Amino acid sequence: MEVRRTVPVKLDVTESDANLLRETIQQFLDSANYVVDVASKGEWVETRKSVLHDKTYSHVRDRTDLHSNHVQSARDRAVDALKATIAKWKQGRYASLPTFTTPSCEYNPRNATFNDDHATLATVDGRITAEYVLPDEHRDTPQSRYLLNDNYETTGATLHYRNGSFYLHIRTKADVDAPDRPENGTVLGVDLGVENIAVTSTGTFWTTDELTHWRTEYVERRKSLQECGTRWAHENVQSVGRTETGRFEQYLHRVANELVAEAVENGCSYIAFENLTDIRDRMPRTRKFHEWAFRRLYGYVEYKAQARGILVEQITPQYTSQRCSECGFTHEDNRHRETFSCHSCGYENHADYNAAKNIGLKLLRNQTGGEGGAPVGVRLNSGMLTTNGVVPVPTSVRVGVHAECHGL
Repeated sequence: MEVRRTVPVKLDVTESDANLLRETIQQFLDSANYVVDVASKGEWVETRKSVLHDKTYSHVRDRTDLHSNHVQSARDRAVDALKATIAKWKQGRYASLPTFTTPSCEYNPRNATFNDDHATLATVDGRITAEYVLPDEHRDTPQSRYLLNDNYETTGATLHYRNGSFYLHIRTKADVDAPDRPENGTVLGVDLGVENIAVTSTGTFWTTDELTHWRTEYVERRKSLQECGTRWAHENVQSVGRTETGRFEQYLHRVANELVAEAVENGCSYIAFENLTDIRDRMPRTRKFHEWAFRRLYGYVEYKAQARGILVEQITPQYTSQRCSECGFTHEDNRHRETFSCHSCGYENHADYNAAKNIGLKLLRNQTGGEGGAPVGVRLNSGMLTTNGVVPVPTSVRVGVHAECHGL
């Protein structure tokens, strides 16, 4: 089984080398934006890399001091962003042409050499040596597990500049033995929401309180800086945005780790999420920020679960919030914001918990079998939900990051 991991490493560089890296990043971004301009000038947006190579490569090489592989990577970044934009257009959604401003650029083994304690990086004026700032070698960290592990091969990296420092997000891969999958076919259902970013069928809630607090704080900070109108303020707005994203990603990693641990502790073979396509249309209170957080959390859970032999699946979310997980009666009046009250059997509980059980049950009904056994039940906090009802299986309720149990 091929496993891929990305390891962030802070760099220690001299001031003169830092200037070269900043200029390299700027020329890389200018090149990507130039490719977007060329691609969008015709009757349609061109996304064929071979065509854009012929149209842009020589000109970019003439107008910049970039390494040839940087030129190709800038083109590829532009093409990937254009394809994502076109996909939104085909769905009838508004999306502007991509513009690249976040200070970062790509490296691969042809324009960089990666070592255990440093990397040599191509710049607009030759190569520079960047020392890694690594944690204590005796600690169990992503750096020790992947970067310093001879079983993992380095495939490339993205150079980031934020808060006055440079970071390499180094990509690694390895072929490892596939972990043993739990054979019991148990499903952990997960509901995503605005008030609670994730709720599992075992009754664990991860709230958005911290995310919402940080979001409000950063919005106010950016607003104050934008009102200044100076170049310094503009640069600081970008810095605040990068700090915000990093803080959110750290929190989402934490939630993902605990969610996968919940599945492992309950011996689950599957983790079921609702399909994220058009989630903002289905959830009126969802903002673009929430959609980004949902997708990022799903991605984190997917690769973390893979390492534990757990499959992560998406199901169509139709009626999962309106259906009673006890009797199956489905009606839009069953749910009122955070409360679920079945108008048929009288079952009452938190609406997100009810939805999490339905999401797991829907995967249970959709699956017909496969490696590790077909799903046989949805894990609950006090038993197992099957297509025939609840089978008691004593277990304790576990509480996640800032979780809140609602009398489940």
